[in-house]
Amino acid sequence: MKSFTQTRQALSARLFVWLQYALPQHLLSRLMLRLTRLRLGPVTHWLIRRFVSHFAVDLSEAVKPRAESYASFNAFFTRALAVHARPLPDDPQALLSPVDAQVSEAGIIKGERLLQCKGQGFSLPLLLGDGEMAALFSNGLFATLYLSPRDYHRIHMPLAGCVTRMLHVPGRLFSVNPTTVKGVPGLFARNERVVVLFDTAIGPMAMVLVGAIFVGSIETRWAGEVTPPRARMLTRMDYPPADPFAPSADDPRAPITLARGEEMGRFNMGSTVIVLLPSGAAELSSELIPGARVHCRAPIGRLIGTQFGPDSSRR
Repeated sequence: MKSFTQTRQALSARLFVWLQYALPQHLLSRLMLRLTRLRLGPVTHWLIRRFVSHFAVDLSEAVKPRAESYASFNAFFTRALAVHARPLPDDPQALLSPVDAQVSEAGIIKGERLLQCKGQGFSLPLLLGDGEMAALFSNGLFATLYLSPRDYHRIHMPLAGCVTRMLHVPGRLFSVNPTTVKGVPGLFARNERVVVLFDTAIGPMAMVLVGAIFVGSIETRWAGEVTPPRARMLTRMDYPPADPFAPSADDPRAPITLARGEEMGRFNMGSTVIVLLPSGAAELSSELIPGARVHCRAPIGRLIGTQFGPDSSRR
């Protein structure tokens, strides 16, 4: 039988989730976007110091370790880390974490169903907004990684790859914290998100950058700020495949290739990244369990697949 405290906590969690259905999520997020870009001098620096203290942010790892070095809150939130803070592992077959985060869920995709949390699944085709792309990852692997306010918010490559497709999928902006993930069915396939498909040495890889309330924008290295503006319809962009005879890198027609561990995008405020790999491409670490902490560019598994050709992600 539940205690009074447990009952109260359960009711509080339900109320927190219910309120989010009623909130003007995109309006509040646009407001946050503007507020975090204000340059208020000493006021901004005071807010950053309070944030660092409250969330136990380790600024010693940043290129700029002092609050006074940041002109706006967003500049602080998207801060760069010193090179020594996240070194690449020596093992060339290591699958890297793209972010500093807490593991929400990870494991095998059951057909085209992913696990959101215990007892809840959601649809891979709905998540990606592209049935053809979803088929590439049927029975493959996934890792859902939640970035809390304290975390580093740039996103890096788990392995080297060439961008072949990007989709901006419209949706809601529910919070992606653990309470809301448990309370909103199919949350990751309902929130606004940016889906990026890569061609890699082991075949296709997808990274899903999930928006959330107060996430002012999602950026990629090659497209800049993808959101806002708010998407009304799904937008699809295809890119040139990797080609040794392609134009030079400064040509706009050149393929977009990113090295292992290289930055590929960033969140302005926190959210979630979902990494997708095809069946037989890798083995995830046994330590990649819900609640575990991972660090950007640290191993979260090992690559094993070599059976995929260079055109496998463009079927």
